[in-house]
Amino acid sequence: MKDKRLQIAFNYFQTKGWKPFPFQIETWNDFLDGKSGLLNAPTGSGKTFALWFPAILEYIHQHPDSWKKPKNNGIQIIWVTPLRALSKDIQMAMQEVCEVIGLPWKIAVRNGDTDAKTRAALKRRPPECLITTPETLHVLISQKDHKQLFQTVNAIVVDEWHELVGNKRGVQVQLALEYIQSICPSTFRRWAVSATIGNLKEAAKALLGTHNPTHIVKANIGKEILVHPVFPEEIEKYPWSGHLGIRMLEKVIPIIEEGKTVLLFTNTRSQTEIWYQKILEARPDWAGWIAMHHGSLDMSVRSWVEESLHEGRLKLVVCTSSLDLGVDFRPVDRVVQVGSPKGVSRFIQRAGRAGHQPGLPSEIFFVPTNALELIECSALRDAIENNEMESQFPPELPYDVLIQFLVTLAVGEGLNPEEIYLVAKKTKSFENLSESEMSWLMDFITKGGASLGSYEDFLKVSLDEDGLYRVKSKRIAMKHRLSMGTIVSEVMLKVKFKNGAYLGSVEEFFISKMKIGDRFFFAGRSLELLQVKGLTATVKVSEKKTKNVVSWMGARMSLSSKLSDKIREILEYYNQGNYISEEIVRVLPILDLQNKLSLVPNRDTFLIESHQSKEGFHLFFYPFEGRMIHELMSALIAYRISISQPVTFSIAMNDYGFELLSDRPIQIEELLEEDLFSLDNFQEDIRHCVNESEMSRRKFREIASIAGLVFQGYPGKPTTFKHIQANSSLLFQVFESYDPDNLLLKQAHAEAINQQMDQEKMIKALKKINSQRIVLKNPVQFTPFSFPIMVDRLSRTSISSESIEDRIVKIQAQFEIQD
Repeated sequence: MKDKRLQIAFNYFQTKGWKPFPFQIETWNDFLDGKSGLLNAPTGSGKTFALWFPAILEYIHQHPDSWKKPKNNGIQIIWVTPLRALSKDIQMAMQEVCEVIGLPWKIAVRNGDTDAKTRAALKRRPPECLITTPETLHVLISQKDHKQLFQTVNAIVVDEWHELVGNKRGVQVQLALEYIQSICPSTFRRWAVSATIGNLKEAAKALLGTHNPTHIVKANIGKEILVHPVFPEEIEKYPWSGHLGIRMLEKVIPIIEEGKTVLLFTNTRSQTEIWYQKILEARPDWAGWIAMHHGSLDMSVRSWVEESLHEGRLKLVVCTSSLDLGVDFRPVDRVVQVGSPKGVSRFIQRAGRAGHQPGLPSEIFFVPTNALELIECSALRDAIENNEMESQFPPELPYDVLIQFLVTLAVGEGLNPEEIYLVAKKTKSFENLSESEMSWLMDFITKGGASLGSYEDFLKVSLDEDGLYRVKSKRIAMKHRLSMGTIVSEVMLKVKFKNGAYLGSVEEFFISKMKIGDRFFFAGRSLELLQVKGLTATVKVSEKKTKNVVSWMGARMSLSSKLSDKIREILEYYNQGNYISEEIVRVLPILDLQNKLSLVPNRDTFLIESHQSKEGFHLFFYPFEGRMIHELMSALIAYRISISQPVTFSIAMNDYGFELLSDRPIQIEELLEEDLFSLDNFQEDIRHCVNESEMSRRKFREIASIAGLVFQGYPGKPTTFKHIQANSSLLFQVFESYDPDNLLLKQAHAEAINQQMDQEKMIKALKKINSQRIVLKNPVQFTPFSFPIMVDRLSRTSISSESIEDRIVKIQAQFEIQD
């Protein structure tokens, strides 16, 4: 009877006053039966215990008489987490279990922050459980004796798989899992934990590989999420993006006051800095009780914030997605979301930070930054109630990641191409890898391919006497170990005080726009720039306040397909007279005016508005497909119109639609008859309407860094952005001229179209439009849907001594709205 094997787990839960969930028991039994699988359970439901206990129970079952005696067991289980911040919490939870039941196992963390002394100690006496990141797992594979290190491993668990499966870090994990399984005992298992994902089967296949059966354990736990919209005093009939935002501060302060510990999520690091500044100005008595957390702050600052949250010393943390993931902050009892998170999964993940314990509801307050976001709030609630979430798909054939992995193996114990080809073919991302492509990759890392053979730095790997390929140069091996990973960011400048105290890092482009003596707000302080030397910006605290808040290059988040569909659904409910939520009731003045002046489109209708103003002739299109798709679609439509008549457009877009503004009228009716949204010649038209070559060149910088063609620099001495850009641009030109069949060049072109612009989603959007009834309206003035798009263009392109707020008030005053 299996329950006998599980008795220790039941006893532990009993001491805590808990009762195991059925999904935990199911996972324990499946693990002990030798199965691999994907565990899908909501945040805060006890996922860690579901996979930690069976690893312990198996060891106890195999050593019934000696499990309480300390032994040199080697690594029994590897726990992979996407964020370093998660490691400490997981380690504490695991160690506490071992101490309570009397198991003398050691749980250790090894990641990029681990010092040399600790790394050496872990190598001498490996822990039974190693908590690490995808990058550090590959660093371990690059060690000469890694096979000996991994030979005792019985299982690898990947935490927060939904955060990894759709990107190149997930590809790293796929390769590591297949490789380690190939050198481990036959009893090796792989599991992953995922909280929020729409395509579970595909995610499980990416984890388990193409050769293993798909197995999913799904927790049937109704994690209640209480969504509280925060309504503005007045709903303006002409909303615009970012208009409310900080104006809602008076309503947000009482929400914070009523909570014990609160996380306030924003969508960007700049917003985090602004909200922290404004809250502190409104409540200076909270100094010391509130903190800020985002990825550009010094690690020691972030660690202090996390520890202070654990100990309940903080009232409020203003943060970005840096605190999205599964850190167990027990004191947090409510979450505030400022602005639409643009995705259902992201919203659920953030809501789950509150009530992060089994059985407790998660309470989240939605603060709109413009009134139309209340529609998104309603759509989010509807999606949560119907358990509809976004899907994530693994990248296909990312050659740069495989090149890095091949060199990693060659740096370590040696590379056997035939064996590794079979390993790679078992992963979801490389299941279609051909033998000829594998031969090309080997030729590239050994001979530099067709164009780099004359340069010693690119001849990294050579055949050894024993038939294995190895990296012989210690310099190349060291540079490779320093460059491992798939996260390629903009060049950052360290921000320091004159005494050397480190505050964090900002992007080079932001500081490059400033003069010595200029002030900016960063890390919760008003700072004055004293000096820029190398990659360090020296500052001092300024007594004068500044409105210049640090900004980062990260693109604005775009509406997900799932949320886009839900918004269309909500608008259809409106057209049916079915006001399904209080949010829709509140925005009725906006929707009613939109309907009066033009039309509120539903799922079967595609709306185009044509309007003339003093600025010129406006065409507004409303696909409701998100900013990124609209950026591409607007360029495509503008290009197709320009073929039929000479015209220049100004283009603007938001998540609901886009605008084409010209100085001459466009006969849109005639153009629609010519299939303006046709899929014919789509690829060719796309290449004409966007600078695909320049986008490919920018994408190639990332690919070249991952593949090890350009070196990011040594610790403390990073290579400048200009140098990296120049090197990658030169390589790009060389490949285009002398090696046009280069697989990395092919990858750069594919990623420029498919990833940055999501070609599949674009084609799907055009097909949807072609199936809809196209309605052309000619409103006498801007409509509530067109107004925010027009404002977005004004805020980005106009040069005026007036503030954008003053200009918009004047424009609004010109509208003659007849109620």
